[in-house]
Amino acid sequence: MGKEKSTKTVKEAPKPKSNEQEAGVTPRLMEMYRKSIIENLMKQFKYSNVMQVPKLEKIAVNVGVGEATQDAKLLDVIIKDLETIIGQKAVVTRSKKAISNFKLREGLPIGIRVTLRDRKMYEFMDRFMNVAVPRIRDFRGFSDKSFDGRGNYTVGVKEQIIFPEIDFDKVTKIFGMDITFVTTAMNDQEGYALLKEFGMPFEKRQTTIE
Repeated sequence: MGKEKSTKTVKEAPKPKSNEQEAGVTPRLMEMYRKSIIENLMKQFKYSNVMQVPKLEKIAVNVGVGEATQDAKLLDVIIKDLETIIGQKAVVTRSKKAISNFKLREGLPIGIRVTLRDRKMYEFMDRFMNVAVPRIRDFRGFSDKSFDGRGNYTVGVKEQIIFPEIDFDKVTKIFGMDITFVTTAMNDQEGYALLKEFGMPFEKRQTTIE
């Protein structure tokens, strides 16, 4: 008798997962950009190519910690709160030169920064606009005058306690931060339109952007 043919089949190697599959569900604002914002901006500015449509490139969060030069423990407190809010490790920025008038020596910590990109950028923006901002007292919208001329927008937050990740009863230091939305827009008008499409709560009046 001849040998029976083997019925054993070779399993195909699993296909590598994409970054989005690996990380989970696509952030809501990322999906919104792809499905509606690109199309809306192309109609508004009459772009001939989808590559001309501005997009959010990164979000930079900066905290000044001048008092930390006198109190090293204060730096640790701020870093802990900021990392709790952002969900990413913070980087300490240090003075590059000594300034005697400000009692500042070279190498002393003068700030803390975090740069967000891709998924974390969209997730943070969503939480900021829809969860944190509504907790700002007497909030009437952000000014449209804080663009830098190149489509990037910076908003100042006075208190970190607007973020629900912070337990107010455990706060030992109130601090503010500057949040910069860096875009690929060619000008402030495009940058404003992009952030407006995302739902940035600007003041309800006619924009002064030209």
